[in-house]
This record gives sequence, C-alpha cells and structure tokens, in this order.
Amino acid sequence: MSAASPADTERRVRLLARARELRRGDPVPSPCNSVCRIEPATGLCAGCLRDLDEIAHWSGWGDAERRATWLRIEQRASRLPA
Repeated sequence: MSAASPADTERRVRLLARARELRRGDPVPSPCNSVCRIEPATGLCAGCLRDLDEIAHWSGWGDAERRATWLRIEQRASRLPA
C-alpha cells in the first residue's frame, strides 16, 4: 500500500477498534465500510483489509471464521504505516 491518507488512517483506527471489541463476545459484524477497492500491491481491500477469498466467503462463514478474519484484519492494520 502507498502512503496512508488521513481517511485511510482513520479507517484503520476504526477497524482496529472494532476488531478489539469482538474480543468481548459481541455479535460478529462485517468489516465492510463500503470502500471496496482492492490494492494491487497487497491484494487487500483498502477499506476493510480483507482479501478476495475472505470477502467472498464472509456470508457463509460462522462466528468462528468471522472472528478469525477480524484477528487477521487487526494484525494487518497494526502493520500498516500510519
């Protein structure tokens, strides 16, 4: 990913906050925030940091798979430049 814009940084902050909330056992929401743009360099959506496989399978997954996806999103977001 290229240098983060202020909007990208804010989205990452919100994604991290949502990912951390899931640890409390809340219902598992979709990480989609309607940005829906795959970054060629990473293969990840610029908005929700999911890859195409995660996006395609989300609706068929149960809570365990969804929580695992959120953990990967949290890890990805924490590694991105601010």
